[in-house]
Amino acid sequence: MEFKTLDDILEFAISKEVEAQQFYLSLCEEEAMSGNRQTFQDFAREEKKHVDLLQSLKTGGVVEGVDDYQFKWIKDIKRSNLVLDIEYKKGMNYRDILMLAIKREEKALALYNEMQDRADTDDSKKVFKILCQEEAKHKLALESMYDDYMAEMGD
Repeated sequence: MEFKTLDDILEFAISKEVEAQQFYLSLCEEEAMSGNRQTFQDFAREEKKHVDLLQSLKTGGVVEGVDDYQFKWIKDIKRSNLVLDIEYKKGMNYRDILMLAIKREEKALALYNEMQDRADTDDSKKVFKILCQEEAKHKLALESMYDDYMAEMGD
């Protein structure tokens, strides 16, 4: 993807975060189990925070929490390596929903890694690094949910 300015990058990232938020909200509407529904609602709230973070960076405002953010290593258990891209279909089974969500987070992580490399200011580099960390956390949480689900199913 070719971006000419930081604003182009930020607009694209914001649109992807809004899309992710809507994805998780739509999963909430379909999910029967309240614990899973709550997890998807939590992910939607996190994606909204990412939108706010990117919008703050775009408007040149103070990006709250950036200076205090604590980075830590997030393990990659690579469940997303097991499948190709899949497309969301209403009523798809829980296993496929989890795998789709994992793949989406994997793509978001790759996007923010690329954006971090392209960023031309320290603030934007740090914001993209934070978003890399956040997407890696989401991916790990979803991969753990996938493993738990597969264990329950006897796999």
